[in-house]
Amino acid sequence: MRKTSIVRNTAETKINLALSLDGGETRIKTGCGFLDHMLTLFSRHGHFGLILACDGDTEVDYHHTTEDIGIVLGQAFRDTLGDMRGILRYAHIILPMDEALILAAVDISGRAHLSYDAQIPAAKVGDFDTELVKEFFLGFVRSAGLTLHIRQMAGENTHHIIEGMFKAFGRIMDEATRIDEAHKNEIPSTKGVL
Repeated sequence: MRKTSIVRNTAETKINLALSLDGGETRIKTGCGFLDHMLTLFSRHGHFGLILACDGDTEVDYHHTTEDIGIVLGQAFRDTLGDMRGILRYAHIILPMDEALILAAVDISGRAHLSYDAQIPAAKVGDFDTELVKEFFLGFVRSAGLTLHIRQMAGENTHHIIEGMFKAFGRIMDEATRIDEAHKNEIPSTKGVL
């Protein structure tokens, strides 16, 4: 199985994460109920095993918790994929979530780039600052070394828009990390390295 465990401790967050790309148990406790919900959706729709515990400085806000979880989760994907041999590399989806419609695409390229286009109507969902969604994806992309495009094509309900993003993110990461059995010993690049 393709899996890894990471412990990251800083003055702002203490994170323990275990990721299995090929499935397994999901248990998430970030200290933020909305973020727990989004990461559970990501794991479920990506068919990943994800055990995550974060003790962050949530008395300040959820910024460090959200960003650092993105960083550690991105590192876990990078570590788990190794030299990227045999993966499909690319994936995309247009995912509906009620009135919201999200386009998401990924290239596990070794190059960090985020293209994020969303008009999220509310500044908060519960006590979660919605601007932190972009911070999560920035942390993930920079740490994982991949290109990610997320675009809101429609949507009025803030919860639905963000939920659509995390479901779409799980789906494309599942597809892009799958092993292409016909080419399982090949690096999916003409350069021979990703």
